[in-house]
Amino acid sequence: METIAIGLGSNLGDRQGHIESAVQMLAETEGLTVHAHSDWIETAPVGDVEQGPYLNGTVLAGTDLSPETVLERLHEIERAHGRVRPDPVRWGPRTLDLDLLLYGERVIDDGSPVLPHPRMHERLFVLEPLAQIAPEMRHPVLCRSIRELLEAARAASLECS
Repeated sequence: METIAIGLGSNLGDRQGHIESAVQMLAETEGLTVHAHSDWIETAPVGDVEQGPYLNGTVLAGTDLSPETVLERLHEIERAHGRVRPDPVRWGPRTLDLDLLLYGERVIDDGSPVLPHPRMHERLFVLEPLAQIAPEMRHPVLCRSIRELLEAARAASLECS
């Protein structure tokens, strides 16, 4: 079994309901066991599109499914919550956004999914909840723990303000 991390976000409709339903659907997925989920935190949206705040969180799970199969399942769950891909607007509002962040120590940079998630180390809305449930989990490319990545991202956000 591989340990995986999944990011969840919603800023349309019943945000908490969408996220909690997604966690339940993950838990019902054969070959995937949800071990923990973070608190849900409200965050500002990313990008230049005017939209409401997001509710974000992370899930830690174990799986024997392939990364591609996990990603397919995440997309199925998004569709069940009204998400349409491809998105009409990049980084626009959505009922549900599920990202495969980490899949053990796996590194994939030439396919789908790209692992680890290419921007996770820059995003406080990913790192803060992931640090709640897996602070010592390591980024296989940057060779730093989630806690260390969170500290660096917080320092970088202070430099830009």
